[in-house]
Amino acid sequence: MSDISAAVKIEDISSVKKKLSFDIAWADVKNELDAVYRQVSKTAKIRGFRPGRIPRGILEMHYRGQAEEETASKLINRYYWETLQEKQIPAVTRPEIEQKGIEMEKDFVFSATVEVEPIIEPKDYLGLELEREEPVVTEEDLETRMEEIRQQFATMEEVHEDRGVLPGDFVTLDFEGFFAGEPLKELKSENYLLEIGSKAFVPGFEDELIGMKKGETDSFPVKFPETYHASHLAGKDVDFTVSIKGIRIKKLPEIDDQFIKNFERYESLDALRTDVRNNLEEEKKRKIAADFERQLSEKLLANNDFEVPTSYVERQIYYMMADTQQRMAAGGMDPKRAADFSFKLHDQFREEAIKIVKTTLLLKNIARKEALTVGEDEVEKEIREIAAQRAQDYGTLKKSLENDDLIENVRSKLLSRKTYELLEEKATITSIRKENSKIPEKGK
Repeated sequence: MSDISAAVKIEDISSVKKKLSFDIAWADVKNELDAVYRQVSKTAKIRGFRPGRIPRGILEMHYRGQAEEETASKLINRYYWETLQEKQIPAVTRPEIEQKGIEMEKDFVFSATVEVEPIIEPKDYLGLELEREEPVVTEEDLETRMEEIRQQFATMEEVHEDRGVLPGDFVTLDFEGFFAGEPLKELKSENYLLEIGSKAFVPGFEDELIGMKKGETDSFPVKFPETYHASHLAGKDVDFTVSIKGIRIKKLPEIDDQFIKNFERYESLDALRTDVRNNLEEEKKRKIAADFERQLSEKLLANNDFEVPTSYVERQIYYMMADTQQRMAAGGMDPKRAADFSFKLHDQFREEAIKIVKTTLLLKNIARKEALTVGEDEVEKEIREIAAQRAQDYGTLKKSLENDDLIENVRSKLLSRKTYELLEEKATITSIRKENSKIPEKGK
């Protein structure tokens, strides 16, 4: 593209954005415009003329706008893409084009502004000083998890004695809310099950139920919080009418030899406790590994400050919103509500998204600097392991990944894993013991 190089000016707007300005000589513009008109002539339909035999002046009368627009598009595409290739510009977004169209006897001038991946020379990434917690499971941890398991086998029993509602009770009730004397359909329900003390309802509502007996009906006002999600009720006094239809209590089983009969795989209480301890150890190891990786990433970012393309950040935010939506829908939330809720988290995800993008780019450039690579055999092995975990056929999974252009994602994750392993190997790691460190609740 040496014949047009002099017509291109490249300006660095920032470390992640470039502006390419083009000035294409009228002679080149005219040649392209003539070629477009020749092509238009072959298909144009004008009364009194045969296709391919229409005079240029007649064509211009009917097709000038279309021909000039097509010429501009062809010139922009050709010069832009050839310049990217020749100058090795790593564009990561579609360009923002500014142009005023074709003007007769004048050079065609246009500009293309595009985001690029930053050039990073990683520094201070070897010999990081890090801490790693030992995977200690205490008796307190074990007893907490055993209590969680016990709660899973709890049963509900009706309260038959003549008493009022107490904290911890599970109450079945009908209720209706009124604002300014008018009933509110969104505050009406029948056979609603509420755990007293769960704080699942408007503050103050559960307190009013204490002492009420089965079969009783009562009315009382509740002031809604100023921060209540429904603006028409925020800070307002709402009158409720409530009828208690049933009171139940949670009955917990004793953890003894009888309790073991709930499980087919355990022959004794000791076997259950041993398995629970092993599971806790695995959970703690995974948590420690994630915390260690996060600590390592934070050290890398502290030592390497650079700008990242907005498009990368927005793409990561999109992934995070999509993941949130999927998890909420899987948890039972209406898909549309889940989508609306996750969309509102866009700005809250930005800071974390920037960190993720920066870490990804850092790892990529550390791998380049350290000449780390991932072979085809490693990619194949990883796909086989993923297939085994998902109980899928290897060939089917690989074909699906290829169709969705996700093979490079697998390669990228493997390369990041290799890079983390190198950084860990070269780091100075101090082992610490935190016996009371929090283990995530089961299922969280």
